[in-house]
Amino acid sequence: MSGAPGRRRPPLTLALPALVAVGFLGVPLLGVLVDAPWGELAERLTEPAITEALRLSLVVSGWALLLSLLLGVPLAWLLARTDFHGRTLVRCLVILPMVLPPTVAGVALAQGFGRRGLLGEHLERLGVTLSFTTPGAVVAATFVAMPFLVISLEGALNGIEPHFEEAAATMGAGPLRTLWLVTLPMVRPALAAGAALCWARALGEFGATITFAGNLPGTTQTLPLKVYLLLQGDPAGATAVSLLLLVVAGAVLVALRGRWIPAVR
Repeated sequence: MSGAPGRRRPPLTLALPALVAVGFLGVPLLGVLVDAPWGELAERLTEPAITEALRLSLVVSGWALLLSLLLGVPLAWLLARTDFHGRTLVRCLVILPMVLPPTVAGVALAQGFGRRGLLGEHLERLGVTLSFTTPGAVVAATFVAMPFLVISLEGALNGIEPHFEEAAATMGAGPLRTLWLVTLPMVRPALAAGAALCWARALGEFGATITFAGNLPGTTQTLPLKVYLLLQGDPAGATAVSLLLLVVAGAVLVALRGRWIPAVR
């Protein structure tokens, strides 16, 4: 017998719809590759408006990743290591941004942190404005991207026994020292995978950003928002920028092969 143990040739009744599914997912991406303006790709991607959007995308996604690490790592540890009333609700709140329509997420952010939102009015009195600002774009990206980090890390923490952490505690190590020196090194691959997915999701954020922070060049207009603008008058430019984002997303998935997605055998 040939092939991996437990594997066999798929029946035709399953192979055909599976191939249709692969084609359904692959044709749009292939279309980006075919229609990309390869001859003038470098020229288009180095236009001042594109480089400015790229710079802003890197700034926003970088800050979103930092905030996700500062807030998401403790949250993942809390969900994995403690029992408290309302834990199921908290986990639902973590997952919810992953399934919400992006524009709904933007509306929710506006109602929470906008100038007339629950906290927005209080922030305004302190001189902090998030709507239609770069910090607002960071908040939007963090809101939709942090769950990827939390879910990835919580799953890894649930997969390791807490004996090493308990031993460190009996030796006098505090919670933060134990987390930094014992727990995180044990889940480093999952942490790296979650961080990479979080950053990639923040880099590609569109709906919540445009709804909550707007599409202001140099302030909130990241690369995905620039694609939306280019589609109205320069489809070739939109395809060029889309190709750049597609390559970044593909590179992240290739780097994470075997961590977030099963390794190819």
